[in-house]
Amino acid sequence: MSEDKDLQEKEMQGREASDGNTKEDEYEKVCFLCRRPESKTGPMITLPQNIHICTECMQKSFDTMNNGNMNYGDLMSHMPNISMMDLSSIPNQVSEKQRVKKKKKTEEKKQEFTMKDVPPPHKIKAKLDEYVIGQEHAKKVVSVGVYNHYKRVLSSEQKSGEVEIAKSNMLMIGPTGSGKTYLVQTLAKLLDVPLAITDATSLTEAGYIGDDIESVVSKLLAAADNDVERAEHGIIFIDEIDKIAKKKNTNQRDVSGEAVQQGMLKLLEGSDVEVPVGANSKNAMVPLATVNTSNILFICGGAFPDLTEIIKERLNKKSSIGFQADLKDKYDNDKNLLDKVTVEDLRAFGMVPEFLGRLPIIFTLQGLDEDMLVKILKEPRNAILKQYEKLLEMDEVKLEFEENALRAIAKKALEKDTGARALRAILEEYMLDIMYEIPKDDSIGEVIITEEYIEHIGGPKILLRGQEPLLLQ
Repeated sequence: MSEDKDLQEKEMQGREASDGNTKEDEYEKVCFLCRRPESKTGPMITLPQNIHICTECMQKSFDTMNNGNMNYGDLMSHMPNISMMDLSSIPNQVSEKQRVKKKKKTEEKKQEFTMKDVPPPHKIKAKLDEYVIGQEHAKKVVSVGVYNHYKRVLSSEQKSGEVEIAKSNMLMIGPTGSGKTYLVQTLAKLLDVPLAITDATSLTEAGYIGDDIESVVSKLLAAADNDVERAEHGIIFIDEIDKIAKKKNTNQRDVSGEAVQQGMLKLLEGSDVEVPVGANSKNAMVPLATVNTSNILFICGGAFPDLTEIIKERLNKKSSIGFQADLKDKYDNDKNLLDKVTVEDLRAFGMVPEFLGRLPIIFTLQGLDEDMLVKILKEPRNAILKQYEKLLEMDEVKLEFEENALRAIAKKALEKDTGARALRAILEEYMLDIMYEIPKDDSIGEVIITEEYIEHIGGPKILLRGQEPLLLQ
């Protein structure tokens, strides 16, 4: 019996060891000194404690020891406080999230990523319609752009024909709360492709405090589970792109404005970039991976708050003196003024011409009106009203909103001038007392939000179980 147990324990240990080896085979070896993966350095020398050193670093170490006329014994005699290094005391400082996966074979990659998996534009837009209200032109542009991005990647891999499809990065302009970030976040849920959403406000020129420009690619690599092949087929959305506009009337070095735009040129056009794995900045303890950005689609978005004034100034230059002259305030109430934006307007805003040249597709999102805000409240799949209905449904209470109440909420949201973000803030204010009082009384069966309650001249209607509705003052 004891012999059988010993055999079973040995079999279990062998299985665990084989499982560990298969997991290790998925990741590349990383040089302990230069932190580069094996795909970049070539075969490595393995030392105890699972420490790997590339041949280049090993040769540099030998050259350092052989420099001068002193042999190893003389060298150590001049440094009495230094003894032989114990490799067993050196921990392997590459964490799990910093390990680089080995590249898969091209045959396996082609089986996973084919045109059959690419949804056509009308299907992408149909899915976006379930979550995003309005913005028909923006959803159409994004759907076509993403679809063409997939086709471009596949055509470059198959190398069919002599025509090379150029990459079409996109610039999204729209007022705050119009749905720029939400549009891309929804797109990330629908597509099986790595997508990284980053903020341009924290980016600075290399060498200054803040995130390096390569950190946007590092976030995409993390979204792809450190798989370089998969990350090179991904999409990067850079939000708040208007915050890196060129600073005006300043004598200081513009490390977070024009310098960031200049540094992003090579990323947008396509180049090999060394990015840290599992970290935002390069240092001696972080492995590096090389990512080619030629097949990465960049979508930039920003509110550009003062851009409307620049457009008005350009349009008003056309006015002249006389009875047929345009009025100076002709465009003050134009809600779709951003649709008239040109590259010259963006240059006047502070964007570098070379940066704009690498964003050939420029489109705008419309400002939200009262009708669109009412639809946003109730129509999307995860609408705000549906969320509150679900919360009260857990208390076995039905929640309803009168149409006039929705109109009143939309009018208050327009006054705040923060787009759809104002809707939740307003509803949180009015639903606070209801969500507090409802769990106290088990006899309440239904709550109806009225216009009088929104206007602070009345209260909601409370319907008790099996009784007529009451008006809560």
